[in-house]
Amino acid sequence: MTEENLPDLQGEDYQAYLLDRVKHLEERNSQLREQKRRLETQYRNAENDRQRLSREIKHLKAEMEKLKSPPLIVGYVKDVLEDGRVVLKSSTGPHFVVHVADFIDRTTLKPGDRVSLNQQSLSVVGVLPSSLDPAVYGAEVIDAPGISYADIGGMKDQIREIREAVELPMTKPELFAKVGIDPPKGVLLHGPPGTGKTLLAKAVAHHTDATFIKLAGSELVQKYIGEGARLVRELFQMAREKAPSVLFIDELDAIGASRYEASTSGDREVQRTLMQLLSEMDGFSPRGDVKIIAATNRPDMLDSALLRPGRFDRIIEVPTPDLASRKEIFQIHLRRMNLDTGIDAARLAIEIGDQGTGADIKAVCTEAGMFAIRDDRDYVTMEDFRQAIRKQIGQRIASSEQLSKDQAFA
Repeated sequence: MTEENLPDLQGEDYQAYLLDRVKHLEERNSQLREQKRRLETQYRNAENDRQRLSREIKHLKAEMEKLKSPPLIVGYVKDVLEDGRVVLKSSTGPHFVVHVADFIDRTTLKPGDRVSLNQQSLSVVGVLPSSLDPAVYGAEVIDAPGISYADIGGMKDQIREIREAVELPMTKPELFAKVGIDPPKGVLLHGPPGTGKTLLAKAVAHHTDATFIKLAGSELVQKYIGEGARLVRELFQMAREKAPSVLFIDELDAIGASRYEASTSGDREVQRTLMQLLSEMDGFSPRGDVKIIAATNRPDMLDSALLRPGRFDRIIEVPTPDLASRKEIFQIHLRRMNLDTGIDAARLAIEIGDQGTGADIKAVCTEAGMFAIRDDRDYVTMEDFRQAIRKQIGQRIASSEQLSKDQAFA
């Protein structure tokens, strides 16, 4: 404001005017400072966005380069020559002598390694991990079952034998060296259904620190020729890589039945799988620190080559429990239940009969609990157990009669 524009004020009026003018300028200055702070904040945000978008553009360009690059060929090393070149077999079939890229350590290459090859020069540009079937990877038990030996009743002798054959060689191998013997290689569990064979294997998985690998025999039966044998080979390969390990094959009779003159291609494929299993269990290549546990309900069906020492050194029978064993099994199940007074495990063991198995006893306890829930009670009485036993025995008789009819018409 020029001197000509200044108002013609004197004294206090002029002083009030100046104070008002200063106040107005201070407010304007505050507004400009606030505007500056907002602009600086917007600038910082814009700069952060620019840097983030630059990183995204760089990442997308790298992804585009990967997508534009030609695919690599998978090959297998057959031999490593003295001049640094390697002889390999490509996935397409032919054998080639090729060079190895400078960033690959040639000293680590060995026959059998899986490698990636440049599509044009077929030079080795990468080392790939060994290829295993997803079914083999899925066989490894990561979380150990919650079954301990204390949860198994009536099988003290069987528990002692399986611990001597599986756990002792892993925990105290020096004992076998002092005595001068080789530890047992395999254990075969056989007995009627429901007697606790798989339960024993679960307890081994719970107590041992070794890698536990579980597979049903039927999973090794494949449609195409050679697939079952390949699964067996890769299964033992993984067991050796993760040694010490325990390999459990349930329902072994699915692939271990006696060999005969096969009439169909499916039967011949099962026999090829069995021969691969025999070779892996006791073949030319050492099995290493790998223990095998197998279970079957039909030991009479198994091939004689499977049952010889060297493959299954211990054949453990898991019979139908006797009276004392049934009482012990009942006590194990009853300790977790809310019971009425007067429940007698010995009496229940008698009433279930000589044909009652561990699975039958567990089913009786579950059914007795269901009867209590049906009557809106939070405890189980002796009468509930008697009703459950009668129901279980009736189901067993009906199942036996149906089996007899099926065998008669077979």
